[in-house]
Amino acid sequence: MAKLAILEYPNQRLRLEAKAIDKFDVALQRQIDDMFETMYAAPGIGLAATQVDIQKRLFVLDISERKDQPMVFINPEIVEASGHEEMEEGCLSFPGVYAKVQRAEKVTVSALDRDGKPFTLEADELLAVCIQHELDHLDGKLFVDLLSPLKRKMLDKKLKKLQRSRPS
Repeated sequence: MAKLAILEYPNQRLRLEAKAIDKFDVALQRQIDDMFETMYAAPGIGLAATQVDIQKRLFVLDISERKDQPMVFINPEIVEASGHEEMEEGCLSFPGVYAKVQRAEKVTVSALDRDGKPFTLEADELLAVCIQHELDHLDGKLFVDLLSPLKRKMLDKKLKKLQRSRPS
């Protein structure tokens, strides 16, 4: 396994729309394993393939406390969404930046697992938020796109300040 480089905002490759996966081979399995290693090391609870410059419709999640419940979503689609909820979100592509974002409270997602087997999952709370956040990445959308222009401007200033203070 190898740790991958996570693209950081404002890298324009984060805005690319991912392509569907139709080949479930050894290379895909390696990418999935590398994505988990990268996500856990970051540390994070979700990582979309587009964040590590792999333009495929794939994301990995693990919201468990012990980091022992890895989930793989390939070619995911939200088939139902209901309710509204506001939760503070962060993103590995925006290190050190958090903002309250409104999303659906519950979602039903259909996807393929790492072996290409279809599944449907009903999710709420943190899991629902993570699924929506990572799926947005696959569509070239970022959580800051859901903020008001004023909040986005304030977040941009904070991000620039954080980037200046980080060692090169």
